[in-house]
Amino acid sequence: MSTPTKLFEPFKLGPITLPNRFVMAPLTRNRALAGLVPNPLAIEYYGQRASAGLLVTEASQVSQQGQGYQDTPGIYSKEQVAGWRKVTDRVHARGGRIFIQLWHVGRISHTSLQPDGGAPVAPSAIRAKGKTYVGGTFADVSDPRALALEELPGIIESFRRGAANAIAAGFDGVEVHGANGYLLDQFAKDGTNKRSDAYGGSIENRARLMLEVTEAVTAEVGAERTGIRISPVTPSNDISDSHPQPLFDYIVDHLNALKLVYMHVIEGATGGARDIAPFDYASLRRRFDGAYIANNGYDFELATKVLAVGDADLIAFGKPFLANPDLVERLKRGAPLNAPDKATFYGGGAKGYTDYPVLGEAMDAAQ
Repeated sequence: MSTPTKLFEPFKLGPITLPNRFVMAPLTRNRALAGLVPNPLAIEYYGQRASAGLLVTEASQVSQQGQGYQDTPGIYSKEQVAGWRKVTDRVHARGGRIFIQLWHVGRISHTSLQPDGGAPVAPSAIRAKGKTYVGGTFADVSDPRALALEELPGIIESFRRGAANAIAAGFDGVEVHGANGYLLDQFAKDGTNKRSDAYGGSIENRARLMLEVTEAVTAEVGAERTGIRISPVTPSNDISDSHPQPLFDYIVDHLNALKLVYMHVIEGATGGARDIAPFDYASLRRRFDGAYIANNGYDFELATKVLAVGDADLIAFGKPFLANPDLVERLKRGAPLNAPDKATFYGGGAKGYTDYPVLGEAMDAAQ
């Protein structure tokens, strides 16, 4: 394109060289099969998008307890590992690189998804104002119960095991999901964490579970294969913190000590306004030696501007990748983008999943 941009330049991400600065953000699609095994359609879905510098999969729960929505894939059974292996094989065959996002939703769940119909778990027994997707429709989340202190090592272990399974499935690395009001974020933020034990109260205590999980994952698969996603000020899933800047400055200082390969930051409200609350993202950037992936509302112009001044190393795109498997090529040529079909975002089959046309097909259809 005529505008000079770093978007199409290669980047060294730990042991991996990315051919460009595009990251496909995690996008929940609710299409897993029985046993929460990735749908065979996912093989083609991710394979179609392998031209991205890095693919990050839809969030995948590390245990049954970690599931919050129907038909989301897991990474805790042999069958799930085998299903994901087919995906990674296809992506690698097409020259791509792929990380999996490791997920525990905490209180954003429903009893119908939990082991033995139990209550979802949380740092404190505070119900979220929000919906989840179960039985083909949106329903209120269920009342959670507070996790007992003795249960937390099991949570950490489930993430460690999920990371080990991910490498067995052929992933190039893993992304710990510490964002968007899910379990690790729930522990970190004081709007959801009212505990009085070693995991509540002070910033140091509330950050503990996120940091312990990340430390266990890096010990298992290596810091060079571990990233994390955070969202300091998003209100998603009824999450809030009274002082997010010192909280996330502390968290990022300790993530940096673990030498993670990247930090994936949602700037502003997830899928919404970038300026929803004041926050100094540059402070996080200064504190972290690994790659900074910027996320939320990025288009070609904003991505070009942010990369040019060095405020990020990589740019994550969500919905544009959903509807444009060849997003990299389209932006390189200045070609128009397909519009995403919101009706097919969650659940269903190939429609709105693997049938978005690439440039050649789009041109043929227009003739």
